[in-house]
Amino acid sequence: MVKRIGGRMRKSRQKLSKNIRQRGKIKISDFLQKFKQGDRVALKAEPAYQKGQYFLRFHGKTGTVTKQRGECYEVKIKDFTKEKTVVVHPVHLKRVS
Repeated sequence: MVKRIGGRMRKSRQKLSKNIRQRGKIKISDFLQKFKQGDRVALKAEPAYQKGQYFLRFHGKTGTVTKQRGECYEVKIKDFTKEKTVVVHPVHLKRVS
């Protein structure tokens, strides 16, 4: 057997890079966002904060908030034909109308 090389952040340099104008401190309002059940959200990772970050295969996907779990939210997304539930911190979520 061949040993797997790399972890969950492997090959993510382009995905997690920020624009020069977006670098610096993270806004406190992003941390304190509140979502209700049924809200549509987009998964957009905040690279400076790794806690509560989803697996990067789901980067850019949209889904619906099903419930709150602690500080994080459960988001139901569609991955090809399957429906999956991802637990995400609110700093990695953007509201979609």
